[in-house]
This record gives sequence, C-alpha cells and structure tokens, in this order.
Amino acid sequence: MVEQFNDGFDKLLESLNNSGFSRTDIDRIVKAYNLANSAHKNQKRRSGEPYIIHPVAVAQILADMNMDADSICAALLHDVVEDTEYTSQQIREMFGEVIEQLVDGVTKLGQISVNESAEERQNENVRKMFLAMSKDIRVIIIKLADRIHNMRTLRFMPEEKRRYKARETLEIYAPIAHRLGIRSFKEELEDLAISYLDPVAYKEIENTLETQVESRHEFLESIKNQIRERVIKEVPNAHISGRIKSVHGIYRKTYMQQRTIDEIYDIYAVRIIVDSIYECYFCLGIIHDMYNLIPGRFKDYISTPKPNMYQSLHTTVIGKDGIPFEVQIRTWEMHQTAEYGIAAHWKYKLGISGKVKFEERLAWVRQLLENQKESDDIEEIVNTIKNDFASEEVFAFTPKGDVISLPVGSTIIDFAYAIHSAVGSKMIGAKVDGRITTLDHQINNGEIIEILTSSNPKGPSRDWLKIAKTSSARSKIKSWFKKEKREENIIEGKNIVEHEFKKNNIVLNEKQLNEFLLKIAERQKLSSVDDLYAAIGYGGILFTNLLPRIKEAYAQLVKENQPKEPAIPIAPEKKYTRSPEGIVVEGIDNCLIKFSKCCNPLPGDDIIGFITRGHGVSIHTKNCPNVPKNIKQCAEPERWINAWWEKKVESTYRVSLGITCLDRVGMLADVTGMIANLHVMIHSIFTKESKDGRFIIFITVTVNSVEHLQSVTEKIKKVKGVLSVERTTI
Repeated sequence: MVEQFNDGFDKLLESLNNSGFSRTDIDRIVKAYNLANSAHKNQKRRSGEPYIIHPVAVAQILADMNMDADSICAALLHDVVEDTEYTSQQIREMFGEVIEQLVDGVTKLGQISVNESAEERQNENVRKMFLAMSKDIRVIIIKLADRIHNMRTLRFMPEEKRRYKARETLEIYAPIAHRLGIRSFKEELEDLAISYLDPVAYKEIENTLETQVESRHEFLESIKNQIRERVIKEVPNAHISGRIKSVHGIYRKTYMQQRTIDEIYDIYAVRIIVDSIYECYFCLGIIHDMYNLIPGRFKDYISTPKPNMYQSLHTTVIGKDGIPFEVQIRTWEMHQTAEYGIAAHWKYKLGISGKVKFEERLAWVRQLLENQKESDDIEEIVNTIKNDFASEEVFAFTPKGDVISLPVGSTIIDFAYAIHSAVGSKMIGAKVDGRITTLDHQINNGEIIEILTSSNPKGPSRDWLKIAKTSSARSKIKSWFKKEKREENIIEGKNIVEHEFKKNNIVLNEKQLNEFLLKIAERQKLSSVDDLYAAIGYGGILFTNLLPRIKEAYAQLVKENQPKEPAIPIAPEKKYTRSPEGIVVEGIDNCLIKFSKCCNPLPGDDIIGFITRGHGVSIHTKNCPNVPKNIKQCAEPERWINAWWEKKVESTYRVSLGITCLDRVGMLADVTGMIANLHVMIHSIFTKESKDGRFIIFITVTVNSVEHLQSVTEKIKKVKGVLSVERTTI
C-alpha cells in the first residue's frame, strides 16, 4: 500500500492511468515510488518540503511528455544513489539493468575534490552524461526534467548558487533541449534562467506583455480569423493556432541585439498545420497572396531541416494595420517533431520510418563524443554546447547539392571539416558561388561552396585554430597536429612550459620537474610527460588553464621539502592597489591614477598602466597608439605595468565620438535628439565638413562602460544618414 501524503504522487498515478499504462508498468512505478519515499524520508528540500516532492515532480514532467515506464521509474529513483545509502547494484537487483543505467547516467560524479574546480567537475559531469546519452537518450530527457523542476524552485537557493545554476542552464541545458528539438523544455529553461540572471529586464518585458495582453490577443485572434476564413476554403483539414514569442526570445533580441519590441518581426506567430507537404506550399501561396512579404524573412526548413530535424515553412508578412507577424506552416508529423523533438519517439510510438529518423538524431551525440576523443581537453564537449548548439544556423551547399548546416559565423574551414576530416586537412583553397575566396570567409545562407584540395597537401595551419568557429573543426585540426607532428609538438610544449615556469618563478631540478609534470599528466589522463608536452604543443590542453593548480601543487612541494632541502624560491605575492576610479594596478600601493586623454579608457576596455615621473600611473587602452606593440623591446619596458578594471565599477566617464554623416537638413538635430532620448549627457559638440561632401560631428558624451558606449553607438548608427561612428580624441 502506497503511503499517502501531499507529494503529488496521486496526480501522477492519475496521469499514468489516463495515458493507458499497463497494470504491470503501474506496479513497477509504485514500487519505485515506495523505495524513493522510504530512502528520502528524513530528507527535506531547502524550501522545507519533504524531498520526495522533487522526484515525483520530475516524474510528472516526464509523464506529461508521455515518456515510458522505465523513464518514470528512473525519475523517481534518480537521486536515491546520489543522496542515500542505496547503491547502483541494489537498484539493478530490484528494477533491472535498464533502469539502473538510466539512474547512473543522471547521477553526478560526486562531490568536488580539493584539487578540482567547480568548472572542471561540471565538464566531467557533462561528459559522463553524454557518454550515457550515447547508450540511451532517455538519460538527457530525465536530466532536463530534473533541471526544469530545480529551476522552478531555485528561489530557495542562495543568491550565488542561483546565478551559477541559471547560467549553467542557459549555457548547457537549454541548448541541449534545443538540439533535441524539445521546444517546451528549451523555452521554459531559458525563461527561468533569465528571470534569475537579469530579473529587472525579465520583469520589464513581462510587464510590457501583460499591459498589452488584451490588444495583443485581439490582434492575434483577428489575424487567425482572416487566415482561417481564406485557408479553410482550399484546405478544409487545416488547423490554425497562434502564439506570442517567449520572454527569453524577446530578451535576446531587445537587450542582447539592442532592438526595441517594435523591431521584433516574429513577436506574433500564426501556425498552420496540414496533412501533406503539398498543402504546406499551397498554404504558403495563399499567405503571400493575402499579405505583403518582408524580403529576406522567408525560410524553408522543409527542404533543408535544422540539425534537430525541425521542419517547417517560415515567412514573415505585414498585415493591413502595418504590424508584422510570422506564419509557420507544417504537417502534423513535422509538428510532433517540432514540439516534442526526440521525445516524440515515445509520445507517438513512431513506426519503422520513425526509428530511422530517431537514429539520425542520435548521430550528433556520437559525433560529439568522437570529436572529444580527439582532444585531451575535457572542455571540448561543454564548449561545443555553449558555442555551437546555442547559435542560429546557416545552410550552404556542396557543388553536388548536399546541404551543410553550421552555426552562424562559421567559416570555410568549418565547412570543409563538416564534410569530412580528410577534406579539411587536404584543403588548399575554396570557391563560393564560383569565385575564389579566403578561408576566413563567413558563410551565408544558400551559398554553393567548393573546397579545393590537393593530393599532396601540407596539412592545416595552426592559424586555422583562430579562424575556425566550431568546436568540431578545431578538434579535428588539433587531432591532425597530434598525429602528424608529435616531435614538433613536444618541442613546442616544452617551450611553453619553460616560459610559463620562468614567468611564475617556479624552479625545479630535473628529477623534481619530471615527477612534478608526471603527476600533472596523470591528472589529465595522460601516461607520460612527453604526452603532456605534445598535448600542450598542439593545443589539446591549454596550459594557462593548468597554472592555478600547478602553483598550488608547487607551493605544497616547497612546503614538503623545506626540512630536507634548501627552500625552493616561490613567486612573491603580488600587491595590488585599487583606485577610487575602479582601476586595479599590480605591484604598487597607494598610487595616483589618471586616465590618458589619447585614448580615454572605459570600463570593459583592455588597459595597461604607465608609471610617469611625478604624476602617478597613467592608464591607456592596450590598443592605444602610444602603447608599444612589443613592450619588452621598447626603451623603458619596466615602466609599463599590468592594470585592469574591478568587476563592479560604478562611475561615469567622458568619451568623444566622431560621427560621419551625409550632409542633409536636420541631421545634427536627429543625432542629438537620439542621444537625448537615451538620457546620455552631451558635454561638447562641433562639426567639420569633409572633402567628399560629407561632414563629421565631433561630440563628447558621458557613459559608464564599454557596453553602454556600444549601446549608444548602435542607436546613433540607426539615424538616417549616419555612415559610421568611431571613438576619437578631441
């Protein structure tokens, strides 16, 4: 008999019974609940509620997705091994190997050790999760449901933990949900993350949507009725619905892309679902006949599906009242995939063709793991999720018509390696739409790209690592250097280590050095010091990432050897001085700080200090014309000193801008009006006519950071007739 208390399990049972679960499955789920309830009986959440509420809530989220009984059982048990005395072996004996593996896949590696950072443990946990995913994709679906409920109750966590979890959710779990095609998971995770990372902006958007809820609803209903009246006559079975963009979707385009809500074309969307692909294109013709198309806003994801197998026609049009809106047209099968992604495999019990698509969707997991194996750096998987999964895609074609999908900003190098590793390694050039181009050319939608190869290539250049956008391409380039240039890599790695050790005053004799580096190599899962040198040399391991731990280990080594041997010199502790202006200067106490007028540094700029004679330290931007390109070789290198901004700088700074404009009536008024609308103070202004018939407005304004300046600059650029805006000195 199930022990009853208000934990939501009754509701879960009701959901499962209504979904047609068999008596056998229900009995297994009740058994899993009883074990979890007993195991967690003395545990409470930070909210003060019984802990069992969490696994039951995770199971309910999965039940709402119509996941199978094994997934529901694993959800109920997912914290039992991690947080109670039960072991994986006991779970296997009671529930079988499948459920035990699902629980193990979701279980984290354990507590952070003394010598391990939170980021390193996070990377290892994500790698473990992906390995489990490659065997059973249900692992990540359970983990996403777990993360959703934790995010729903994140308000009970300390502020620092809330922000860490929210950022991790936005950078890792939401992109994974996007790649799996589970729209509801993705949007809820993004919205919850933003509500904690930027609560003011989130509330502002939420309030804006709420204050206009009636008018927005009326507009959407009006558009739906217009489309329904026209479409149903031609396609009687068409289903028409509407939605307003998610808060995070609006946030990304307003705060991150510096646009107003009125400039977002797809804040409203109408969805048309039909029975066949033919009817999709037929309805598209009707929509374009009814409304004016916005050029460049039509996307055909039916002929070129997204990497997560999403298919739909997207077109943005303008109605009679001048408000733009998006129309999405798809079949019912496409709709199932769009809404539930990989979970549609269970929700709709797909047949043979569905199984083929299911395997295709899992191919990227295996490819990701293969790419990671080529690198000794465990950060590769996490970097791929953060950089590749979260990006919008571009679609380009090979000369044979094959579609290659890549993140926005990808280059020719990424395209070549997306075709095959061998193609990338043999590449000597490329053509875009029949014309020779450079390897750093950023790919645009619809381009036909031909990779030129050589039968006797030199191989990739190390510079390609700086050009490649995708983690996959960088992994394959590093792999080539790892295999083909081992001796060269060992020499390069030794040089890097020697340079960094000398820079940080780490002094070891030959025996100590080998023992010291061998321990570091073993922690990186390498078998020898030469393997470590080689990995550092070809870029598989970023040595600067190891330095904090190396310094700690070196300090410990010095401490252990003090009674027996002469002390090994340790790098002296560096002193810092903080100025009222928010500048931190290395190595000097209580010095006068002044900002150089040649470059007017702002918070966020990379800066450097120059020790003047009698006037303290002068702060320059690192790209200032008065800063030597090679400080070590300049006349007085000892007078240049490291400096940086404190994390929180609350002050204002004057900066001068040169605004190049077309010469027209009202231009000056429009520019100053725009700046006034931004509530930015203007200190001085004058104009100068240029030789080409244009004129330049020189203006000095007050800003509080580089980001603030960037926002002001982008707004000024939108004024009609403004050609460019640059920082300058007056």
